[in-house]
Amino acid sequence: MNAARASAIWIALGIAALAVLVASLAMGSVALPPMRALSALLHAHATTPDIADEIVLTLRLPRALAGFACGALLALAGALLQVLLRNPLAEPYVLGVSGGAATFALIAMLASSPWWGVDLAACSGALASILLVLGLARRDLWGSGQDASPRLLLTGVVLASGWGALITLILSIAPENRLRGMIFWLTGDLNGAAAPWPALIALAAAIVLILPVAPQLNVLLRGDAAALALGVPVARLRVRVYLLASLAAAAAVTTAGTIGFVGLVVPHLLRLAFGNDQRMLVPAAALAGGVAVMAADLAARTVIAPAQLPVGVITAMIGVPMFLWMLLRRPR
Repeated sequence: MNAARASAIWIALGIAALAVLVASLAMGSVALPPMRALSALLHAHATTPDIADEIVLTLRLPRALAGFACGALLALAGALLQVLLRNPLAEPYVLGVSGGAATFALIAMLASSPWWGVDLAACSGALASILLVLGLARRDLWGSGQDASPRLLLTGVVLASGWGALITLILSIAPENRLRGMIFWLTGDLNGAAAPWPALIALAAAIVLILPVAPQLNVLLRGDAAALALGVPVARLRVRVYLLASLAAAAAVTTAGTIGFVGLVVPHLLRLAFGNDQRMLVPAAALAGGVAVMAADLAARTVIAPAQLPVGVITAMIGVPMFLWMLLRRPR
């Protein structure tokens, strides 16, 4: 890819991110002029902020930042898993991370836990799922001389099915007054995302840890034998990629519930622009995924305002036809 085209794509992604952020701050059930919404950021430490400042600083800005972080984490995890499993259909929830998080979170909701208890339960469930897959597929991940992808994928799919059965059981016995909140969480909900900083910190850490090994990811795409022949520590790289992708997905699910199709569609779209060079694809996926979820959340809270839709519904309604279009245009 030539430098001019790459620069143009990066500039377009940056402009899109800024435009969607400004729109997220200005639009909603109470509309604000864009410049008024931006000026509220200058009043963050004001002793007597007015109502517009309160709306922007306490409601819209944390929600927009949480949406950006969750989308970036999901797209980053999707790009990494597609390399690890060498499967273009791999996405962040294929290894059962979301199922574990959802099961534990729904149990916490059933027990009337506060929001921080639900978040803690979701994080615990995601970590439990990660450890289960890591334990069950440890021989393949740590280099048994065979391709780890089939065992890892099969283990994750089976575990996800088990979590799905437990989720159905919990929903079937949940009282009606809690069912709506549970369904919103399962389909992705940024309404209660008042603290975006854990997800933003997880995003920064994931990018810092994965970018140094991006050239090795390009080699890993050629297969384990080729990577070993070129001096790539395949076993350590597998575990690093698996843990980073899983923890990124866990941070996103803990913050906003299960938001689908971002980790599947965004890396595919960017491959059409950047090719399969992970040095460009991984950071671009994070930026584009953040923009996608911010835009979806903006639509979710404005389409039928003052009522709100789950953000996962918007990403699915856009992601399904987009992915089908990509499949149809792909050469056989």
